[in-house]
Amino acid sequence: MSNIAAAPDRTVIVFDQQGHGRTPDTSRAMSYRQFGDDAAALLRALDVKSADVLGYSQGGGVALQLAIRHAPLVNKLVMMSATFHRDGWYPSVFEAMKTLVPESFSGTTVETIFKAHTPDQDAFAAYITQMKTLNINDQEISDDEVRAIPAPTMVIVGDADGVTLEHAVTMFRLRGGGDEAAAATGLLEDSPAARLVILPATSHLGIAGQVDVVTPMVNAFLDDVPPTQPTLF
Repeated sequence: MSNIAAAPDRTVIVFDQQGHGRTPDTSRAMSYRQFGDDAAALLRALDVKSADVLGYSQGGGVALQLAIRHAPLVNKLVMMSATFHRDGWYPSVFEAMKTLVPESFSGTTVETIFKAHTPDQDAFAAYITQMKTLNINDQEISDDEVRAIPAPTMVIVGDADGVTLEHAVTMFRLRGGGDEAAAATGLLEDSPAARLVILPATSHLGIAGQVDVVTPMVNAFLDDVPPTQPTLF
């Protein structure tokens, strides 16, 4: 646990999932549900009663499972470039994923970081196979399950993301966003039930480079900062 530059006033817990970083892979099949359970086990081991949870891409899917399967542990939920079921991705994303082989990552940061901890080519090949299976199968979470999550939620995507904008809006609405009554006056006086951020000219990978833009919005959400009101009326 530590502080990071983007959140100097918060205690931040970052962990490596099975087969990622310093956590070795095992014979256990990877699944979003299992990863969500692993995250819950970590929080309980650290005696964390509840936490604000942010997940990006695959990590967003894990955060979602944590919020569904272990709801009391999640105070607020931030989903970045993540989906709750398979059709949230453009079909071409899956077609590209099917073609991935270990050599696709030759010389990349993914390969470098993995081999820094597990310098075994066979282990890297097995990891890529596991990741392909995990992400091609993806998740099939029902609308009702998403709707029932107690934690206030922020949805963040890029406008050139692999996640479709339609899916992001659906998730936002399922989480209670898009309240017509609140929007009708033109003045948003209370914090909305959910927040939606669509970053311009931003891809699925590019969203990781938008820290300076995203951080103030996420912090305002986590801190319950009320919506800004103009002085025109």
